[in-house]
This record gives sequence, C-alpha cells and structure tokens, in this order.
Amino acid sequence: MENGAARTVPSVIVAIDGPSGTGKSSTSKAVAAQLGLSYLDTGAQYRAITWWMVTNGIDLDDPTAIAAVAGKPEIVSGTDPAAPAITVDGVDVSGPIRTQEVTSKVSAVSAVPEVRSRITELQRSIAASAENGIVVEGRDIGTTVLPDADLKIFLTASPEARAARRSGELNGADVNATREALLKRDAADSSRKTSPLAKADDAVEVDTTDLTLAQVIECVVTLVEEKRAAK
Repeated sequence: MENGAARTVPSVIVAIDGPSGTGKSSTSKAVAAQLGLSYLDTGAQYRAITWWMVTNGIDLDDPTAIAAVAGKPEIVSGTDPAAPAITVDGVDVSGPIRTQEVTSKVSAVSAVPEVRSRITELQRSIAASAENGIVVEGRDIGTTVLPDADLKIFLTASPEARAARRSGELNGADVNATREALLKRDAADSSRKTSPLAKADDAVEVDTTDLTLAQVIECVVTLVEEKRAAK
C-alpha cells in the first residue's frame, strides 16, 4: 500500500431481525465483537421504556396514557458488545428490564405508535453515529428502522428449539409454557399495525434450528465480511 498506510475497513450497518429464541442477541454481540463493530439491542430499549412505565404506574391497558408519556424517560444505550449497558434517567436498568413483569408487558407498550416513533428515532441516531459500523438487532430493523442497511439478516428457528433455548436462559423454566409464551409474543409482534415483526424482502434468512451458536456466528460473520469486501 502507498506510504505503508493501513487499509481502511469500510463501515457497515448490519440489521439482524427475528423472533425471540432464535439467537439474535448472542449472535449479534459476538459478530460485533469479532468484527470491531458497535452493537445495539433495540429490544432492550423497548423493555427500558416499559420498565419506566411500570415503575411510574402508567396504565398499560390504555394506549392513550402510554402515548402521552412516551417522550418523558431519557434512555441511553451503550454500544459496546462486551458490555451493552442501558440506563433510564441515569439509572442502570440492565437487570430490571429482564423481569417477567416487564417481559409480559413489553408487547403492549411497543405496539403504541408514539413509543415506536420515539424509539425508532433514537435507534437511527445511534446507528448514524457509529463510525466503524454497527450490528443492530430487533424485530423491525431491516423493514422500518434501517431499511437501507448494508446487510439484512432474518434469523428463524422451530418453536421447539426456541422454547428449549429460552427455558435454558430462564434457569429451567417449563419448556411447554415457554413455547406458548413465545408463540403468543410472535402473534402480538407480527400482527401489530405499527412496524410489525417481518422479514425484509432483501434479507438473508438463516434457520438456526439445527445450528450451534458458533455455526450461526460463523455464518453471519462470513456474510458481513462478504458485504464489506464488496463495498
């Protein structure tokens, strides 16, 4: 290379979508870390605003009440894949947003258009400021949040495989109950009017049912490197 200058690696924006239990978070964090990219867990942002509403006694059965306060909490997301912190009004909520109470209410909150608009704006701002590129995981990234992403990936897996993985994450929760909860969440996310869970037309679908996490990571890393090389 001229003057011994190091080759600049092209910035790349990667959107990884899919339902719960397909390996989105583990894959996205590992790929970002391996390739030196930033990482954003968009689901954590919806959990964070849900946690704030639960904590502040907002009536989550009333979309109007949710919409009225959607802009109030200050949500800050860290983008380090090794430690993706998230705070609400300066409070670290990385743990509290993973409770069953928040999990059971996040679909209702995230279905409110004012909430999605507020969080989508935040997500786009974070992606735009990631100098080296970013891996953004969620449910509507490739279709709504970042429709011009360099690479869109949609992870899938059988309901049985997803339930087994998620019950393991929940320290041995009943697999059948977990499966039913996942299918209920799928139905809610796929049928909402605003930014439903959906595969983008130009997304690469990866079925993770019979793949190990390492194999999924390797597959996605290869796809990202191919996209980088083509830029």
